[in-house]
Amino acid sequence: MSAKDNTPKTAREAQQQKEMRRSNAMYAVIAVLFVLLAVAVGVWKSNVIQKHATAANLYYSATAASADGSSSADAADKTQVASASTPQVNYYFTNIYQNFVNSNGTYLSYLGLNTAADLRSQTYPSDESKTWFDYFMDQTLDQMSTIYALDQAAAKEGYGWNDAMQAELDSTLDKMNSSAAAAGLSLDKYLQRIYGATMSRSVYEGELKNVILANDYAQNYSDSLTYTDEQINAEYTANRNNYDVVDYQSVRIDGSAESTTDADGNAVEPDDAAKAAAMAEAKSAAEAMLADFRSGKSLSELADGNDKANYTDGKAASSSTSVLMTWLFDSARRSGDSAVLTDETGESCYVVSFGQRYRQEENTVNVRHILIQPASGTLSSDDDGYEEEQAQLKADAKAKAEELLAQWKAGDATEASFAQLAKENSSDGGSATNGGLYEQVYPGQMVASFNDWCFDPARQSGDTDIVETDYGYHIMYFVSTDLPYWQAKVESTLRNNDFSEWYANASAGYSAETADGAKYVG
Repeated sequence: MSAKDNTPKTAREAQQQKEMRRSNAMYAVIAVLFVLLAVAVGVWKSNVIQKHATAANLYYSATAASADGSSSADAADKTQVASASTPQVNYYFTNIYQNFVNSNGTYLSYLGLNTAADLRSQTYPSDESKTWFDYFMDQTLDQMSTIYALDQAAAKEGYGWNDAMQAELDSTLDKMNSSAAAAGLSLDKYLQRIYGATMSRSVYEGELKNVILANDYAQNYSDSLTYTDEQINAEYTANRNNYDVVDYQSVRIDGSAESTTDADGNAVEPDDAAKAAAMAEAKSAAEAMLADFRSGKSLSELADGNDKANYTDGKAASSSTSVLMTWLFDSARRSGDSAVLTDETGESCYVVSFGQRYRQEENTVNVRHILIQPASGTLSSDDDGYEEEQAQLKADAKAKAEELLAQWKAGDATEASFAQLAKENSSDGGSATNGGLYEQVYPGQMVASFNDWCFDPARQSGDTDIVETDYGYHIMYFVSTDLPYWQAKVESTLRNNDFSEWYANASAGYSAETADGAKYVG
């Protein structure tokens, strides 16, 4: 699991369908107004209106398609190419919303989202003209138009449904059926619990198929991209700062002025003169420290003698345009260079020493894993028996991991069978659909025990084990050693650039807008 992001690949959720059938009841010729009203009330209660009401329309604009991937166009220039019913839109809307909630967890209150309140009644904090409903609906429309565009592009190329896609569809439906059975519900009822009363298996399966097709089509294009050594070296030479790292030492000396208090005890912010004096003092201390360092003293020891100093023995990539990074990645920099720098904020100074600049030659690795997370407990951390319950839940998860590994070893014991086991059992949503695969993992990317197992010098293809992390228990399968890290970064940049261009062209000109049935969404 990544130390920064335990879901490196976002979940597959988006799609669209063509012309929707409408309820005959809505178009029946009714002679008496009273009868019409009675029919309308009956249809409302049975969800027929919501099920068949058009909630979004998709459009294509040839003008927009020719304008660098833009999908904006005048209304007169757009042609409607499809419509989507309420449950279809709900499929995407619910997935987007739930993914956002699950990803942000305890931070939701800071973001201003109350999951217990109507989304339409909550103002979106970054744009007061919108509600949270508008925010999620905008993303829904973008996903629907993109998936529709990719499906259309696939159809034009003759890229159709295949056995691998069918296996993915079957696996997902099997999981949903199992979850429904565990909840004591039919699949339709279970889907309605998730997506609302208008959802049905047929709609869910149709949207899921479109999502799988679009995703597979895009992945196939990405996988087809290959690069020669000449292309890789040319990109590296042209943009070394994007790929090299440097070793350095620095001491940051705080030069901000402290606030004072007036006679009444009120805080008084420092004026310009006080700020200038504080920075002058910090710069003087930095210059004295630099002189001591150049005379042979240790930067870390010098920092210990200054309560406003913070020492770093670091490794850096050129990921920002800060004063420090600009100095470190200057092409004129040589080992042993040192200087005093004023931070871009104007409130601190750096004493910095340059070590060396290099590209990371360590090989990346490809690895599969199956994450078994402990189940959620019923007790809170303040309850008696909490520790015992947690220990039992961890023991149960470990036992399941051991059982699955034994099951795999007793079978074909191949990479393919391991991948299938991951699809069926892994709790890592970022890799489960891809058979638990993480490719070109670089040293330090994953949490410690996961990383240490992957980069054990004795590691061989086909090695398996169980590794514990804070996420749970990982059944590991070592696939292979891959490119050196610097080369993997270059290739990733080239692939991302080419894929982004292809993706923009494939989806150019398509857009989606809400229709009247959108009032039933959410």
